[in-house]
Amino acid sequence: MATTHFHTCTLCEATCGIAVTVDGDQVVDIRGDADDPFSRGYLCPKATALADLQHDPDRLRRPVVRAGDSWRETGWDEAFDLVGTRLREVRARHGKDAVAVYQGNPSAHNLGLMTYGQALFRSLGTRNLYSATSVDQLPHMLAALLVLGNQVLMPVPDVDRTDLFVCLGANPAVSNGSIMTAPNVRARLKAIRARGGRVVVIDPRRTETAALADRHLFLRPGTDALLLLSVVAVLFAENLVRLGRLGRYVSGVDGLRSAAANFAPELTAAATGVAPEDVRWLARSLADTPRAVLYGRVGTCTQEFGGLAAWLLLAVNVLTGHLDEPGGAMFTTPAVDAIPLLALTRLRGSLGRWHSRIRGLPEFGGELPVAALAEEIETPGRGQVRALITSAGNPVLSTPNGVRLEKALAGLDFMVSIDPFVNETTRHADVILPPTVHLERSHYELALANYSVRNVAKYSPPVFRRGPDQRHDWEICVELATRVLGRAAALGRRLPPEALLDVALRAGPHGLRRGLNGLSLSRLKKRPHGVDLGPLEPRLPGRLGPLSRKINLAPRQYLDDLPRLRRHLREGSHGLVLIGRRQLRSNNSWMHNSERLVKGKPRCTLLIHPDDAAERGLTDGEPASLSSATGTIEVPVEITDTIMPGVVSLPHGWGHTRPGVRLTVATAHPGASINDVTDEHFVDALTGTAALSGVPVTVRAQVRSSS
Repeated sequence: MATTHFHTCTLCEATCGIAVTVDGDQVVDIRGDADDPFSRGYLCPKATALADLQHDPDRLRRPVVRAGDSWRETGWDEAFDLVGTRLREVRARHGKDAVAVYQGNPSAHNLGLMTYGQALFRSLGTRNLYSATSVDQLPHMLAALLVLGNQVLMPVPDVDRTDLFVCLGANPAVSNGSIMTAPNVRARLKAIRARGGRVVVIDPRRTETAALADRHLFLRPGTDALLLLSVVAVLFAENLVRLGRLGRYVSGVDGLRSAAANFAPELTAAATGVAPEDVRWLARSLADTPRAVLYGRVGTCTQEFGGLAAWLLLAVNVLTGHLDEPGGAMFTTPAVDAIPLLALTRLRGSLGRWHSRIRGLPEFGGELPVAALAEEIETPGRGQVRALITSAGNPVLSTPNGVRLEKALAGLDFMVSIDPFVNETTRHADVILPPTVHLERSHYELALANYSVRNVAKYSPPVFRRGPDQRHDWEICVELATRVLGRAAALGRRLPPEALLDVALRAGPHGLRRGLNGLSLSRLKKRPHGVDLGPLEPRLPGRLGPLSRKINLAPRQYLDDLPRLRRHLREGSHGLVLIGRRQLRSNNSWMHNSERLVKGKPRCTLLIHPDDAAERGLTDGEPASLSSATGTIEVPVEITDTIMPGVVSLPHGWGHTRPGVRLTVATAHPGASINDVTDEHFVDALTGTAALSGVPVTVRAQVRSSS
């Protein structure tokens, strides 16, 4: 008999509610949950692929151990014994730093990995921790740390109440938000215009979000910081700075004024491609609109000046009086509050406590930039990486110069992957430990609820019970802690993540302090559609870092980095540059084994402007060679005026062409990996974040031999 279960889609940051209909052990239908107070029945095409993931014949259910060029299925005890023995040997012979860890971004959607996974990886004591953070949001986290005092204190647009939404280097109509958990962004943006507000998009591409906007401005990739400094310069020059309620908590105003003085719009226009009158219009609009917000995401972060750009995004919202105000950039009041939890572990944030061995890239929050991983494996000496643990990640496709990284992985002494598939990265492992997947585990948005555009809470029990020969991520991590570190796993077995969640809910801002109406896990279980906890509320100055209780607009680290930006302004950039792009039916590299998501015409195409195509003799639909300092790939051309002249765009996450991968559908729709032509040496010097946007490239028509 068919039954319906209410759960959460965990394939992107939108966290939409879903109704999953099951008949026996088969998913027969997935729909949007109309009673979810946050997503209200909305669902994008990705969610239905949860059924494909659940029933994927390529998915591993039991551990596998490498046997030459093939795999041998084994039991959990044998697999754990092997992993524990090999990792202990590496640590004993070469030290703690010889074992590295890489965590992919699905970790943020996983209650077990956010609790026991973090505990395991930090307990290893290695300085060689890596994650998707340094190919994503690290600059935003650094700005939160240096300006506001805590690395997780990242504001989100109060999109449901704003009257001016300015979107820089982001495409939320496709991503459904990023560090802005917001189901159905498309409807939310339309609502802004319906109530008389405006949407402005600034991007090298006229994106799907731009199609919904009142105005779109092209911007040369990698020049976001120059544009924003010009906006700041206009705000000061025209006396448009309005600090408002938070003015007495703001420091560094004079330092920021001085820093921006030499970046007037007339001086930056040639580099950015944005006309001075448009910059002035933008600054005035932000200053003169009572409820306005400036939002930027991946495009602003993953570039040569991502650190400066993220700082200036935050600074503009402060200078225009839109930080922590309704309709502006606000802070969520999550049911499980990350900030006091981090304070207990002393993880408020850090930068540069240590540096990578080879290039001296800075540590941030206890992790090194993943752009350094390949060289840290390849280069002999004290601290060389000799063993690697990967968890919920595919860095060969998602980090710069994947070709070099996969060659480095082949030279490791030992590698273990916590992953349900043999993919482009895990194919190099000695052991793969497959965890349960989305519908087989319980769910609570422990991380992403801190960046929601509305205060909500929802617990979802598993739709399917795990089989007796399956393990959850957290169970794998607890067992590895026992085998590698010799610590008793009994505590973990007595306290599953749900027990920790219950304590955190009761201690949170919507918990016991609310008395009889306070949240607990048992109360959430009685509300399977979730609980609406109300709109965002002002949280400052109470949330500011405890050391100064100030909003610092001129941190020394940013001021010291400005000469590098000035040199770039003087030298300029020429030739074609490459950017990535998001797609609604794709999410990085891990949803291409679903036939329903990859069917149809090929989507891994190179967007190029008609003028650039004509200059190079390119034909729409025909293949071209895309080359950079690191390699060459072949991609089909898509000629369109939606891309800025001098810019080409390739989607992220494709390239399923490596031998030994067990992804039947993905291999039949391989595409090309953008990270086969990105450069691990092209980074933001301040943060170490990989500069995946603005990569210099050449494009040539592919010459086919006649036969």
